[in-house]
Amino acid sequence: MENSSNIWFEEPLSPGLLQRCLVSNIVCSTKSKYQTIEIIDTEPFGRCLIIDGKTQSSQEDEFIFHEALVHPSILTHPGPETVFIAGGGEGATLREVLAHESVKRAVMVDIDEEVVSLSKRYLPSWHQGAFEDPRLELHYADAKEYLANSQEKFDVIIIDLVDPLEEGPTYLLFTQSFYRLVQQRLTTQGIVVVQSECAALGYTRAFTSIAHTLSTVFPGVYPYKVNIHSFGGDWGFVMATQGLSPLDLSPEEVDQRIATRVTRELRLYDGMTHLGMFSLPKYLRELFDKETWVITEENPLTVL
Repeated sequence: MENSSNIWFEEPLSPGLLQRCLVSNIVCSTKSKYQTIEIIDTEPFGRCLIIDGKTQSSQEDEFIFHEALVHPSILTHPGPETVFIAGGGEGATLREVLAHESVKRAVMVDIDEEVVSLSKRYLPSWHQGAFEDPRLELHYADAKEYLANSQEKFDVIIIDLVDPLEEGPTYLLFTQSFYRLVQQRLTTQGIVVVQSECAALGYTRAFTSIAHTLSTVFPGVYPYKVNIHSFGGDWGFVMATQGLSPLDLSPEEVDQRIATRVTRELRLYDGMTHLGMFSLPKYLRELFDKETWVITEENPLTVL
């Protein structure tokens, strides 16, 4: 492999903000049918998966993203048995889903087989063998088309898609019409959670718009955030439900559910973390009241 000690990876976080990190090795760099895929080793974050120039996850802090994405929704549900994952090609979301003893079937749909193949080879600490679990049903397809052509209902649907870049493979999966389809594929107590882009002050439009769009479809919408260093700051998630609420869970109840239902040691998520993630600061709560754009196919969300 090429020695890249004098190469810097530069990632625009916004039109006026650039993050740079020193690259120690280029593991692979290729272009699939859908997107460019790079796996690089960096000084600050270890191995990183980069898609279309955007950091998807890093060895140093991927556990923060994936635990935050998966566990609040699955533990809010009283006993989920079927889980649908849209995206999640690294296998880390799948890893966390399969850590729940109640889960009997996980359907993962990723449009890009190349991402999964490279992740299996180069990102073993992400998936940790999850792709070999007999509970997995893996499809290489568009998640929207898969759900539209299926009548199956799921207890939890996890939307772990790459950023909605203009003309990218996912930008139409952040729309009101897609969320309506998702709602139709949930069981009575079903829950959906969406990775919802940057939640840093000054760059919250995608986060608030995803939450507002979900609120036009679901009666319960619960935005939350965590800090992810390799992403440059706070990152948003939105859980949407048909009645259940993560706010009803005390820290003690969350810890009890983890102890009885989760088979792996968690590094981020516990009862106190749950309480903190959903305790948004005043300025952000006010932005949810002001930024009320509904994302549609005619007026889709795209990010830099």
